[in-house]
Amino acid sequence: MRMRKKKNLIPRMERCAAVQEKDPYAMRGRWREWLTPECELCLEIGCGKGTFTVETAAAHPDQLFVAVERVADCLLLAMEKGMRRELHNVVFVCDDAAQLGDMFAPGEVDRMYINFCDPWPSKKHAKRRLTYEGFLRSYRDFLKDGGVIEFKTDNRPLFDFSLTQFERAGYALSEVTYDLHKEYSDIIMTDYEARFVAEGVKIHRCVATKVELPTELGEPPLLSLLDYLPDELDHIPYGMDNVLWENRGRVKLSEKLLAQLEGQPAEDKGDEES
Repeated sequence: MRMRKKKNLIPRMERCAAVQEKDPYAMRGRWREWLTPECELCLEIGCGKGTFTVETAAAHPDQLFVAVERVADCLLLAMEKGMRRELHNVVFVCDDAAQLGDMFAPGEVDRMYINFCDPWPSKKHAKRRLTYEGFLRSYRDFLKDGGVIEFKTDNRPLFDFSLTQFERAGYALSEVTYDLHKEYSDIIMTDYEARFVAEGVKIHRCVATKVELPTELGEPPLLSLLDYLPDELDHIPYGMDNVLWENRGRVKLSEKLLAQLEGQPAEDKGDEES
């Protein structure tokens, strides 16, 4: 969803200076100065409006959470939530995930979270996915040996594609589930996740642990997410509405989902939170 521009963005961000790192490149190898030298460092890529970040940090005050978000309007809402909770173990960064290797030193990060990332469904855009093999290999530069990545999404095609990528990039998979909220309890949710769960949508999740790189890769996986569509969709996966509409003759969709796609506006209405 396209985020509506926030009023008074700059002065509001300045009021959140206590939880924002404006020069993340200077913090490379020094992030634990924000909390304690021995703390676990958790990195979230694409924190959005920050509900998951803030609630997870509040639940684990002995861990340091660094949340990276490239959209300043989203980041503002996340930082304001952190300020309201008066948290001292969370820091926000406005930057792009492609630059993470310049922000974090080798082995500096213990745990990563990738929640409901953009799927980039077409084949030509596959390399932009945060769970594409290239990105996953780049995370190895700063994720410690035995460190983990937790990945959540409602998007079944993206999830199945990502499972192939984790293994190719040298991660061992565990806790793979296609219905997270049925199998686990006391789950801290993102804003998207809360909305999907309220609608009865299943959430998919896996844990990927950094291990040795594979010696043989085998045949490369298919890159278009259309090739990973299940026989029947129960909802329009996040970020897949346009590609499903364009391929409606090729993809099996229920009348209900077709009606949903047909009724969606060409432009996003934007986020209502201001």
